[in-house]
Amino acid sequence: MKKYILILFLGLSTMLQAQQILSGTISDIQNKPLPGVSVYIPELHKGTTTNDNGEFFFSNLPKRELNIRFVLVGFGTQNKLVNLFQNEGKLQLVMEQTLFEMDEVIVSTAFSKIQSQNVMKVSHESIQSLQEKGTSTLIEGLATIPGVSQVSTGTSIGKPVIRGLSGNRILVYSQGVRIENQQFGDEHGLGLNDSGVESVEVIKGPASLLYGSDALGGVLYFNPEKFADANSIKANFSQKLFSNTLGSSTSLGLKTSTENWKYLVRGNYSTHSDYKVPNGDRVTNTRYNETDLKTAIGYSNSGFSTVFRYNYNGLDLGIPENGVEAQSTSKDTEFPRQGIDNHLLSLNSIVYIGSSKLDLDLGYIANNRREYEDSPQAILQMQLNTLNFNAKYHLPKLGAIESIIGLQGMHQTNTNAGEELLIPDAKTNDIGVFGTANYEWNSNVIQGGLRYDNRKVITEENGDIGEEGYFQPINRSFDSFNASLGYKTDLATDLILRLNLASGFRAPNLAELSSNGVHEGTYRYEVGNANLDNEQNMQTDLNIEYKNSHFEFFVNGFYNHINNYIYINATGATLDDNLVYEYIQNDAKLYGGEAGLHFHPHPLDWLHFETSFETVTGKKQNGDYLPLLPANNWNNTIRTEFKIRDWLKDAFATLSYNATFSQKNVSGFETASSGYGLVNLGFGGNVTLGKTNFRINLNGNNLFNKSYIAHLSRLKTDGIPNIGRNIVFGLNFDL
Repeated sequence: MKKYILILFLGLSTMLQAQQILSGTISDIQNKPLPGVSVYIPELHKGTTTNDNGEFFFSNLPKRELNIRFVLVGFGTQNKLVNLFQNEGKLQLVMEQTLFEMDEVIVSTAFSKIQSQNVMKVSHESIQSLQEKGTSTLIEGLATIPGVSQVSTGTSIGKPVIRGLSGNRILVYSQGVRIENQQFGDEHGLGLNDSGVESVEVIKGPASLLYGSDALGGVLYFNPEKFADANSIKANFSQKLFSNTLGSSTSLGLKTSTENWKYLVRGNYSTHSDYKVPNGDRVTNTRYNETDLKTAIGYSNSGFSTVFRYNYNGLDLGIPENGVEAQSTSKDTEFPRQGIDNHLLSLNSIVYIGSSKLDLDLGYIANNRREYEDSPQAILQMQLNTLNFNAKYHLPKLGAIESIIGLQGMHQTNTNAGEELLIPDAKTNDIGVFGTANYEWNSNVIQGGLRYDNRKVITEENGDIGEEGYFQPINRSFDSFNASLGYKTDLATDLILRLNLASGFRAPNLAELSSNGVHEGTYRYEVGNANLDNEQNMQTDLNIEYKNSHFEFFVNGFYNHINNYIYINATGATLDDNLVYEYIQNDAKLYGGEAGLHFHPHPLDWLHFETSFETVTGKKQNGDYLPLLPANNWNNTIRTEFKIRDWLKDAFATLSYNATFSQKNVSGFETASSGYGLVNLGFGGNVTLGKTNFRINLNGNNLFNKSYIAHLSRLKTDGIPNIGRNIVFGLNFDL
C-alpha cells in the first residue's frame, strides 16, 4: 500500500509541474566572463559552477519563482529572484567586485527574503568566518556575534545567551527542526558540532509566531552544509590543533550529486585536555571528547524536493568540581563526568502545487544524558525523546501580498533510569496554528501575523511525600495567543529602517514546575512550583543600517517587557546544609542594543576596520537586577586582505581587541565582576604548492595571557580564571 501511495504522490507532483530549464552567463563590469562562480538554488539543494565562458545550466526545475545565489571570492554573494512562471530561462548577470558581503537569503524567517528585504534584522554568520576567529567550540564562535554571549563551564560546556536571556528562553534549530536536549540546565551544553554546518542565523527577540514556546528570547538557526554540485564528487579533510588544551579536531567529508540525487557524509572527532589558566595550572577535569557524524540524502525534481539527514553527537565531558588539583594532560575524563548521546533525524520536503507550495519538516530527537559520580554506574540518566513536525503552506500570491498558514506540533517523553532524578517522568504535547502575510511596495515592506499555541504537560508521581526527590503529579495545560507586526523602509539610498513589535511566550519547564532536591553543580536545594504561569513578553525593536561600497553601520535598540518572568529565589531556609531556593514569578524588563560600523577606505581596498558595542540591562518589577546579565562589550578589529604571488591567495591578517566592562548589576546570589581586555591575532589564506591546494588558519587568542574571569562563567564562584593563551592552527584540504 505504501508503494502505491508513493507512486500516486510522485505522479501528482509531476502532473502539477512542468519541467523548466535555466541557463545563463555571468560576467564582470568589463563584460569578461567569470569562470568558477558557484550558482546555487537553496530551495532545491541544487548547485553548479560556471565554465570558462562564464556559463551555467540547470534542468528539471519547477516552473515558479526561485532564489538563485551567486558566489565568487572577491565578488561577494549576490542573490537574484528568477520568475520561471514568466519563462525567465536565460540570465545575463554582471557581478561587481566587492570586499563587503552582499545580501544573504535568510531562511529562519517566514518568507526567506534577502536581508535588505526583511522586516526583521537577523544576524547571519558563516561558520568559516567564525572558525577564522580561532574559537575552540561552536558556542565560543557564536559569542563573538553582537548581542550573543554564553554561560560557560570551562571550555567544554557553553549555553547561548541572547540579550540577557538563556536556557529554555532560546530555541535552537538544526537541520530545520528544533533541538530538544534537556536545555533547562546550566550544565547542559548546546550538543552541536560546527563540522558540517555552513552558517548560523540569529533572531534576537521573540519569534513565537513561527516557532511557538521557548522562542521568547530568540532563535539560533543552523544551516547545514550544501551538497556537491550536480554531477560531481567532492572530498574534504580538515584538521585543527589547539595549544592550550593540547587538543585537536579532525573532520573528513565526502559528497556527490547527480542531476536529481544528492549524498553527503561527514565525520568529526575532537579531543581536549584540561584547559590551562594564565599562571600555568590546568583546571582539573575540564577535559572532554566529542564524536560527531552527519549524513544526508536528497532528491529533487520539477515537482518536489526532499532531504533526509541524520546527525549523531556523542560527548564525554569531565565535570570540574574541585578546581585545580593534580595536574594532568590526559584526555580521559575523570569522575564526576557526563556522557551524552544525541540522535537527530530530519526530513525536510517542499511540494510545488501550481503557484503555491507546501513546506513540511519532520524531526525526531533522542537525547540520552548520563551523569557519573564515582563509578561506571550512572547515578543520573534521562532519556528525552521528541517527535516534532512543522507544516507551512505558501498560498498563491495575491498581487504583492504573500501569505503563509502553518501547523506545528511536538510530542515529547522524558524517562529516568538512574538512582537520582532531577525532573520526573513526563509527557509534553504541543500544538500551534499560525498565519502570516507580507506586503511589499516600492522600498517598503510590512509583515504581520497571528498564532495560537497549546502545551499540555503531564508528570508522574515519584517518591515519598515530604522527602527529597518527591515529585507530585502534574497535569497542566498552557495556552497563548501571540502576534507580530514589522515594517521596513528605505529612508534614503542605502539607508534602511526597521521597526518590529512582537510578542512571545514560554511555558514553564519541568525543573521549574517540579524540582525537589539539590540541583547538580549549584549546591542549592531547589523547590519547584506547580502553579507557575506562562512567561509572556512584548518586545519592540528598532534597527537602522547603512551600507555602501566603503562604509556600513548599524544601530539596534530593543525594549522587552516580560510578564510572569520565572526566576529562582532564596527562601532563607537550609536543608541538609544547602540553602533552599524556590521558583517564583515577577514582571521584568530588559533593554539595550548593539551598534557597529565597518569602514573600508578607498583606495586602500585591502584594509578594513570593524567595531561593535553591545549592552543589556534587565530588572525585575521591584527594581532588583535579573541574573546572568552579560557585561557590556566593545570589540574592535583591523583586518587586511592580500595575496602573495600565486602561492598565497585570498589571504587575511587580523588584529582585534575585545574590551569587556565590569558587571556590577547583579542579582541576589551573584557577585560583581571586573572588566578586562583581550588581544587576538589571526592569519590565513589559500595556499598553492604545485598541484596541491589547501587553506590555512593561524590564530593567537588572549595573546598576552591575560588572567580574567567572565561574569557568566559557572567556575566564577570558585575564583577559577577562564582559558589563558591559546594558539589555534587549522588546515583544510579539498581532496
